[in-house]
Amino acid sequence: MLRRRCEVTAMNGWKSLALLALLGSAACPAPAAPPPAAVPTALPETAVQPVPSPEQIVAIPPALRALLQQRVIAAGTSREQRLERLVHLIFDEDGMHLEYDPYATSTIAETWQTGRANCLSFTLMFVTLARAAGIDARVQEVAQVVTWHQDEGVIYNVGHVNVGLTVNGRTAVVDLDRNVLYDRYGPRPITEQRALAHFYNNRGAAQMADGNTAQARAYLDAAIAMSDDFPAGWNNLGVLDTRLGRLDQARHDYEKALELQPRHVAALTNASALYRKLGDTRRADRLAVRLQQVQKTDPFAQFRLGNEAEQRHDYANAIDHYQRAIRLYGTAHQFHFGLARALFLAGDSRRASREMTRARDLSGENADTLRATYQAKLDSLQRWRQRTAAN
Repeated sequence: MLRRRCEVTAMNGWKSLALLALLGSAACPAPAAPPPAAVPTALPETAVQPVPSPEQIVAIPPALRALLQQRVIAAGTSREQRLERLVHLIFDEDGMHLEYDPYATSTIAETWQTGRANCLSFTLMFVTLARAAGIDARVQEVAQVVTWHQDEGVIYNVGHVNVGLTVNGRTAVVDLDRNVLYDRYGPRPITEQRALAHFYNNRGAAQMADGNTAQARAYLDAAIAMSDDFPAGWNNLGVLDTRLGRLDQARHDYEKALELQPRHVAALTNASALYRKLGDTRRADRLAVRLQQVQKTDPFAQFRLGNEAEQRHDYANAIDHYQRAIRLYGTAHQFHFGLARALFLAGDSRRASREMTRARDLSGENADTLRATYQAKLDSLQRWRQRTAAN
């Protein structure tokens, strides 16, 4: 279990409030499923269970409602006090003592029972409880994020959700990861229907991964019924239909995803592979070219490609991609650190030191632990250079 800090990031002059929380490494919501390499061997289907209704997903259990009334609503006179008490109720040992589980896309009742949740489950629960306590809260969506894990490198995620708040006219964001890097658009409020579509889509992807295709379809159909303009849901339906050999339907699914979001990387990748499988190489090539164009202008895609090249020990290519990412998004400390690491591994310690310094300076005044980590790495690099020069 990896403990991090949940940060209430203030805007409009509201002082930032850092509170204990939990963070894991999985994307939240779950990433769109990749194209299958081959149709897997069919597994015995279990009976399809009814999907929970929207009301069941966000229903507050009576015991939790009583605790909310006692420890948050009755005990806090102001909304700021209620907000702080709500966070303590969720994470303190004498409260829910919530633990992170990347696979726990859960209803509020299930989260209350198990004490486990992923980012999406946490966000749905937090927003629901906050509203019950008289706090203006909403689910927010980020299309892409990069998450920094102190000594474990960086992880590229396709999506993320967090909580948006308005308290006494001032706005703030509650996020499980204080070191998350948002894409250029940042968090955007979404409707309740879209948030619930994420829930059904996550569960559908999980069922598909387990080989329960009928149950997966029930959840993915529910996601589309909840929000038919949800490209991730259509893409995952395309993956499911491809796995089942329903290639004409899969083509429709991917085309719908790309109609809604022409730059959707997973749908572009999957659709291109499908058209190639169908023998339509002209359309496959056209989509592949579009994918390359999207990646060239997307700093997150360039960062991911750099990370993949680094894992292959192709440091020259990694440096090239990291530099492109920085040209597109120059204030991301994660990108500068990636470049510093690749430069060091390529033997260019002087430029690596410069990029490490830049990463440290960009990490933010409040990110004391991260700044200290960068400084320690920078000191280690400088000592290594001194020893090398002495020899």
